Amino acid sequence: MISKEEIAADYQVIQDEICAGLEALDGGASFQQELWEREGGGGGRTRVIQNGNILEKGGVNFSAVYGQLPEPVKKSFKVEEDDFFATGVSIVIHPNHPLVPIIHMNIRYFEMNEDIRWFGGGIDVTPHYVFEDDAKFFHQYLKGVCDHYNQEFYVRFKKWADDYFFIKHREETRGIGGIFYDRLNPKTAGIGWRKIFEFSKEVGRSFVPIYKELVDRHRNDPFSEQQKQWQYQRRSRYVEFNLVYDAGTKFGLETNGRIESILMSLPPQANWTYNFKAEAGTEEEKTLSLLKKGIDWA
Repeated sequence: MISKEEIAADYQVIQDEICAGLEALDGGASFQQELWEREGGGGGRTRVIQNGNILEKGGVNFSAVYGQLPEPVKKSFKVEEDDFFATGVSIVIHPNHPLVPIIHMNIRYFEMNEDIRWFGGGIDVTPHYVFEDDAKFFHQYLKGVCDHYNQEFYVRFKKWADDYFFIKHREETRGIGGIFYDRLNPKTAGIGWRKIFEFSKEVGRSFVPIYKELVDRHRNDPFSEQQKQWQYQRRSRYVEFNLVYDAGTKFGLETNGRIESILMSLPPQANWTYNFKAEAGTEEEKTLSLLKKGIDWA
């Protein structure tokens, strides 16, 4: 049987590995760490990197919290008990280069008792400009991770990501998706607890090689001021999703989490241009045409 202490300890190791990998990738900036405690039980390690050679703002956060669930969360989870434990690693990276994508990853574990416990998480990419070869690489990598554990995972979790990372009021996906899963246990996964935990860790460890490849493909490409402005415009959609729809944001706020850690996912700058319309035949128009559900990138 896997204990919550083992899960939290392994997640901290993954946080360390990812921070080291991102510092090497950036080649300039380093993470700053803040240790925090949650009123009610638990705490975490917030690590933020800023103003780097390629990483303008990013966070790699670990938390392990426990205590009593607020009533809104209990209703959402459809549970009667109060006591909970939750641990995870959450990452968002905003690059300074408009041709390098935003990336998000989360791996997490939630427990109330032996019957109510599950893993969740996923990884998704939000390009400012969608490059089809990059999208294929990303999805093929994730498919390889999923297939290692269950041949059905990728199709299920890819559709889940398409549906979850959808900005309803804009009628567009947040990016090119990825995989997303929640409430994964032996019944819903078709594999045992140990295998589910190994899958969770492999998703976490896929972050650095995936993002290194995507960054290195474009970090030295020239870009224009127009492309920079488009980056700010696309960041605004990312902000809208995180503040309106993101379940992690809501859970953190409703369980009295640390505000700076919860909102570290927001970019340092985003623009809202009134009634913006992309010109026909441009890369911006092409990108918008690819922000759709159901594209078979793999």
